Amino acid sequence: MKLSQFKFQLPEKSIAQYPSEERDMCRLMVVHRRSGEIEHRVFKDVLGYFNEGDVMVFNDTKVFPARLNGNKEKTGARIEVFLLRELNADNKLWDVLVEPARKIRIGNKLYFGEDESMVAEVIDNTTSRGRTLRFLYDAPHEEFKNALFKLGMTPLPEYIERDPEPDDAERYQTIYASKEGAVVAPAAGMHFSRELLKRLEIKGVKQAFITVHSGLGNFRDIDVEDLTKHRMDSEQMDASPELVETVNAAKDSEHKVCAVGTSVLRGIASAVSMGGHMKVYSGWTNKFIFPPYEFSVTDALISNFHLPYSTMLMMVAAFGGYDLIMHAYEVAIKEGYRFGAYGDAMLIVD
Repeated sequence: MKLSQFKFQLPEKSIAQYPSEERDMCRLMVVHRRSGEIEHRVFKDVLGYFNEGDVMVFNDTKVFPARLNGNKEKTGARIEVFLLRELNADNKLWDVLVEPARKIRIGNKLYFGEDESMVAEVIDNTTSRGRTLRFLYDAPHEEFKNALFKLGMTPLPEYIERDPEPDDAERYQTIYASKEGAVVAPAAGMHFSRELLKRLEIKGVKQAFITVHSGLGNFRDIDVEDLTKHRMDSEQMDASPELVETVNAAKDSEHKVCAVGTSVLRGIASAVSMGGHMKVYSGWTNKFIFPPYEFSVTDALISNFHLPYSTMLMMVAAFGGYDLIMHAYEVAIKEGYRFGAYGDAMLIVD
């Protein structure tokens, strides 16, 4: 497959700038892989496509407030810092992106907060935009982290062209998020309300959790036409014994396994063992999935509508079939579906 095969014209008005008023009331397109049939539903109707014994796998990663505004020492120049991951808790070292990168050198100090009480020193230039910061904050780790995150803003994707608002801290997050580490929300899971999860439980649909700490690599531009030459950024993940046992039992009893989001689809594919089963895995994955790809564990996928050229679109096309998914995206634009993290959802079933 070539990068250019994932180009399509997406009107700016189709990119959702705000979430739907209620989590489970966004629109849902249901795509049937075998027949090619497309249905138009409301998200809470997803309940009707699963039966007792089926399993939904959710990503329980938690997005942290990764975007900080600071000022450079002496000049006072405004610097935006995007926290990527904590490298060393004891030394308060963080891997970050900075903008504008050209103004930052090793040894520079950055100040954050109205009282400039949070200070960081640049100790390494790792890439053209990336840096390693050491925060100079004399306090226990938890106290430091709480202070840092109070200064941070919700890391909305760049295509949401507005500043984060107070509601975003809750809405750019799933209701079951528990393991901090992501800077990109597992958007498909954001459509699940407590009521819908309860109704799934009452119906006998099992809920299992994988952890994939989604990073900015999901949004990084692909700069090669030949997709076999693209390298994904690594993301930390954990497929626990409880998850593996639940999924494998469902496969053995011929029940459906549904991945809620492309991060889950990728995580499951990174922990596949023989015979269409999963294995326990804790570590990193840089798996890049694009058509054609054979999925041996996942039977159904819930995903949002993704932007042109994105790795998430490629994963969805690999699961649903390239021609069918690109056709479904044409229908989605014509029918006014909303795209992006705050947009509508698609369910792909056989």
